Amino acid sequence: MKKNILVLLSLFAILVAFKTDKPAYVIYNSKGKQVKFEKMVKQAAEADVVFFGEQHNNPISHWLQLELTHALYQVHKDQLVLGAEMVETDNQDELNLYLEDVIDADSLKVVARMWPNFNTDYKPLVDLAKAYKLPFIGTNVPRRYASMVFRDGFEALDTLPDTEKQFMAPLPIDYDPELPGYQKMLEMMSGMPGHQSANFPKAQAIKDATMAWSIAQNWKAGKHVIHYNGSFHSDNFEGIVWYLKRFAPDVNILTITTLEQEKLHKRLAEEDRSVADFMVVVPVNMTKTY
Repeated sequence: MKKNILVLLSLFAILVAFKTDKPAYVIYNSKGKQVKFEKMVKQAAEADVVFFGEQHNNPISHWLQLELTHALYQVHKDQLVLGAEMVETDNQDELNLYLEDVIDADSLKVVARMWPNFNTDYKPLVDLAKAYKLPFIGTNVPRRYASMVFRDGFEALDTLPDTEKQFMAPLPIDYDPELPGYQKMLEMMSGMPGHQSANFPKAQAIKDATMAWSIAQNWKAGKHVIHYNGSFHSDNFEGIVWYLKRFAPDVNILTITTLEQEKLHKRLAEEDRSVADFMVVVPVNMTKTY
């Protein structure tokens, strides 16, 4: 009898464990209130430009980017434009060839310096653009120019011919070293040689400015842009957002970020509420794509 009771209790414990929800994400708004995905979609559809700040190796970021883009297409149809940090401006022609079915994905990866996780994390977004015949713009500055800035500062860009300057935001770059995000980068690099430490946030700024410039060049009244980038580029409404407000002051912007938390339903920390308009909180132990 006692053995039977123990067996029943064990079975009950297993059933309870399987009944417990294991959510993959929870969404919070800027007031720290949990909201449904549909609420985020509704507000995103009202914006001119949506920044989806991802953690590059987080599958929930990539899946929700895809789901949100599908949802925005249902609202905006051919007025939707997709853009991404992960494609550099000098690879736009190659990306267009893929969108037009002239080259395949394997060829695109070779000729356009696609990220190693392109197939799993970004190809679904590009393929969505291809299926719906939507523009997909590469917004990021070619990495060789960011490397030049890291080594020698913004002045190094002045030596480039106009044929190369076309791939970046107009010079001189408007740069505010006092922005908290750039200050944080300076603190991170405090152990490096002086000039490299000072140039590190400048290399980030040429990326932010070029991404903002690319978005501004592809947006006009009536169009809607969704942009995929690492969360650091748009968190706290800095980075790309700061520059976009200078290039297109009237644009209506909404930001989303991805945060990790041990307990998803734990109250969102006060400082995290101001990071973006919406915070997608995922478990710390979520599996990674690489």
